[in-house]
Amino acid sequence: MTVKAFPHARVVNTPDTVDCRVMVDPGRVPGAHGHFVSGDDSRAKAQVTALSGEFGRPAERVLDLGGIRTARAVETYLLLWPTMFRNPGSADFNIEVRRAG
Repeated sequence: MTVKAFPHARVVNTPDTVDCRVMVDPGRVPGAHGHFVSGDDSRAKAQVTALSGEFGRPAERVLDLGGIRTARAVETYLLLWPTMFRNPGSADFNIEVRRAG
């Protein structure tokens, strides 16, 4: 919606998988968790990744999913998030993507 309304805006979607406290203080959750970025402007994504680094998240833990259309997939995580919140009773959690090899 934002992209259509403001076609010249440099829109980046991130990080839909964490509570705001974990977003600005990733050390609240142990481990090598990260988050995703989606957007059509590589410079804007680099700026968001750098900002995330200022909060303490290394750039290698920011997974670039591609263009802004990929944000839709990450937004569906919201369907799982409340259930995850209720189970431990805390918003201090995140996901970690691991790859073979």
